[in-house]
Amino acid sequence: QVQLVESGGGLVQAGGSLRLSCAASGRTLYTMAWFRQAPGKEREFVGTISWSDRTVYGDSAKGRFTISRDNAKNTEYLQMGSLTPEDTAVYYCALKRGRVFGEWEPNPNDMDYWGQGTQVTVSS
Repeated sequence: QVQLVESGGGLVQAGGSLRLSCAASGRTLYTMAWFRQAPGKEREFVGTISWSDRTVYGDSAKGRFTISRDNAKNTEYLQMGSLTPEDTAVYYCALKRGRVFGEWEPNPNDMDYWGQGTQVTVSS
């Protein structure tokens, strides 16, 4: 059984930084992606890092967010900086079965497993 455990969300002032973590267990062949969903909005792609270490970021994340991976810990990290109130959302990590190489920008429907989400609130 696949489990995704997210952590690191919280309240931060505008201009600040947060690092989210997502630890996966129960499956070794997968590719992870990050999404977010603000109240009243659709779930939005944030970024991915593929097994060839190619990263792709959504427009809202480019230049401010960085994704990294610790294979030994089966954990990915989403480092977020220069946060604004518009970044306020529930952030999700999700897995797709199999390993994806190259650049990859998935839709939410492409993913097979989802974490519980972690709230990020940015105050002005």
